[in-house]
Amino acid sequence: MGDSAPVMGYDDGFFGFGIQENIAMRRLITVTSLCLTLMLFSALPCQAQSIAIEVDAGAYDRIRTPVSAVMTLPEAFAQGDVVILKSIDGQTLLGQLTNPSLLSTPNIHAGSAEGVVRELHFLLPELAKGEIARFDVSESGADLSTIPSFSWERSDEGDFLVRGKEPILRYVRPTLDESSPEARELTFKPFHHLFAPDGRRVSKGPGGLFTHHRGLFFGFNRVSYGDGKQADVWHARGKAYQSHQETLSEEAGPVLGRHRVSVGWHGQEGEIFAIETREVTVFAAEEGYSIDFAARVETKAGPVMLDGDPQHAGVHFRADNHVADVSKDETYYLRPDGPGKPGETRNWEPKTGEGPVNLPWNAMSFKIDGDRYTVAYLDHPENPKEARYSERDYGRFGSYFEYKLTEDRPLEVRYRLWLQTGELTLDRASALDVDFDDPVTVRVVEK
Repeated sequence: MGDSAPVMGYDDGFFGFGIQENIAMRRLITVTSLCLTLMLFSALPCQAQSIAIEVDAGAYDRIRTPVSAVMTLPEAFAQGDVVILKSIDGQTLLGQLTNPSLLSTPNIHAGSAEGVVRELHFLLPELAKGEIARFDVSESGADLSTIPSFSWERSDEGDFLVRGKEPILRYVRPTLDESSPEARELTFKPFHHLFAPDGRRVSKGPGGLFTHHRGLFFGFNRVSYGDGKQADVWHARGKAYQSHQETLSEEAGPVLGRHRVSVGWHGQEGEIFAIETREVTVFAAEEGYSIDFAARVETKAGPVMLDGDPQHAGVHFRADNHVADVSKDETYYLRPDGPGKPGETRNWEPKTGEGPVNLPWNAMSFKIDGDRYTVAYLDHPENPKEARYSERDYGRFGSYFEYKLTEDRPLEVRYRLWLQTGELTLDRASALDVDFDDPVTVRVVEK
C-alpha cells in the first residue's frame, strides 16, 4: 500500500460563495494519506460495537476504489457515524455510514436480519484481483478535526457541497420566473455545477452557446403523455420546464457528500406530468472526484413516452463556455478504443442509425484558461438501452435512450462521472468503469 497520496491543499481564507464564478486556482499539495493520518490519532475510545467484514476484489485489480455496501448492523451504528476499519496487517481506513442510496441493492451476505440497515462507504487504496481483505469495523469517536470533511452550505446561489473550504458541487435550484423571456431562461431548470480539484468551476450555467446546456443535467426534448400532449423539458419550450420541488435529504462526512432532491417535470400547460427523485453522491479520491448521478422518474399522468435525439436528451455534461469561445480546437475524446484527435467527434445519426451506441464509458478532455481537465462519463450496464451517444468539441457530451414510463415501470438510471485535472489514461478509465459496473463484494463475517 502507498504511504502517501496527493490531495487538495487548504488555506485559511473565507469561502465566499459570491465570488465562485471566477474562483482562483488552488494549488495541489502532497500530504499524508487518510490512512497515516488516522494512525496519528492520540487515542480511540473503547469500542462498544464492532463487526468484521471481508472485501473481495473479484476478477480485477482495485486501485483507489470507492466502496459502498448496504448491510444490517447492530443498533449502536447510527446514520452519520464515522467508523474505523482495521485490517489484520495494520492497515487503517476511515469509513462513513449513511442511509441506503436511492438505487442501492442490499447485499444478501451483509449481516443478520436484526439491527439497522446502513450503507458503509470507504475508499479502498489497493487490492489485487482474487484477493480478500478482512477488516474490523468499529465506531470511531476519534478527533477528525485534521481530516477535510464534506459539508453542505446554503446560499442564494444554491446548495454548495464543500470539502473543508473547497467547493465540490453546486446544486442550482431556481424558482421559475416568467416576468420576462430573459428571466424565464435563467430559471427553467435545476442542474449541478461541478468544481475541479484545483477549485475551479468547470461547468456551464445559463447563457453562452446553447443556453439550455447547464452543467450536469437531465431531460428529454420529445415527450408524449396524456391525450396527445407534448412537452420539451430539455429546452423548456412553451410552458414546459423543470422545477426544484424539495430537498429530501443531505448527508456529509469525511468520506462522501450526498443529497437527494425532488424535481418536477412540467408539461405543455405547466402541469407536472412526472416527478424525478435525483441523488448525487461525491467521493474525493487522490487525483479527482467520483460523482454518482442516480435518478428515479415516476409518472403522474399515465403512460409517458420519453424520447429525443443524441444532442437533446438524456444525462449530459457541459463544460464551461470558455471551451466553446476559446479552446474547442483543443478538446479531444478518450474512448474505449483509444484517444481521438483534437476537434474530432463521434455522434449517433438518427437518419442512418449509425454511430456510437452502448459505450461502457466515454471521456472528454478540455482546456479552460490554458489548464486541462478531463471528465469521464460511465454508463451503468443496467441503464436502458440502446444508449446513443453524442460528442461536441465545444464541451458537451452524454447519451440518451427511448423509454415508456408507466405507473408500474418507473425509469431508473445511474451514471458515474469522474472529474480530474490533467489527462486521463486509457487504463485508468477502464479501471474506473470496472469499479462502477462490477464493484468489490463486501460481506459481514463472524469474528
